[in-house]
Amino acid sequence: MREPTFGTVSLTPKNVGAFTDITRQLILQSTPAVEALVRDDLTQALALAIDKGALEGSGSSGQPTGILNTSGVNKPTSFAAAVPTFAEMVAMETAVAEDNALSGNLTYIAPAGMYGALKTTAKDAGSGQFVVGPDGNMNGYNTIVSNQVTAGDLYFGNFADLLIGMYGGLDIVVDPYTSSTSGTVRIVALQTCDVAVRHAVSFAFNNDGA
Repeated sequence: MREPTFGTVSLTPKNVGAFTDITRQLILQSTPAVEALVRDDLTQALALAIDKGALEGSGSSGQPTGILNTSGVNKPTSFAAAVPTFAEMVAMETAVAEDNALSGNLTYIAPAGMYGALKTTAKDAGSGQFVVGPDGNMNGYNTIVSNQVTAGDLYFGNFADLLIGMYGGLDIVVDPYTSSTSGTVRIVALQTCDVAVRHAVSFAFNNDGA
């Protein structure tokens, strides 16, 4: 009989914020719908920043430690060119499988430029198939196209093992004073959160090494 072994993952509160200024004239001329528009824009800005930190956060200067900078993440031999071959993409899957981590929410995340190029990159010389299949997936796995990924980079793994912890809800602060001389109201959105990779071997990262 084998007893389970447990580890710990530490999260530390980090703050991300965004703001926008609304003129007095916009407030006077708009319907109440402008409030929802501004709220949605600020929420999306924070969500994009959190995504960026989860992928590429440096772990310093108030940033979380993203997948790219997490020790132990699989990094196979660099791609031979800016656009990977089908075999090089399979090598990322194989690296995760060799660590017995090929399960869960398995997904590739690619930047738009790479994804577009892979739609016209043949798998091999004779099948007539392309790396991006007719269903939009790659190598049989769900694929997310995101410009939060630096051009040339590619991620693969079980994204259920990427933890994002939220400390409280989204705070919206209305500041009518900072730019009051011009009749402008500043809306500030703040979120406290952190990111942690639960199992580093659940992920693989690669690029052409340039």
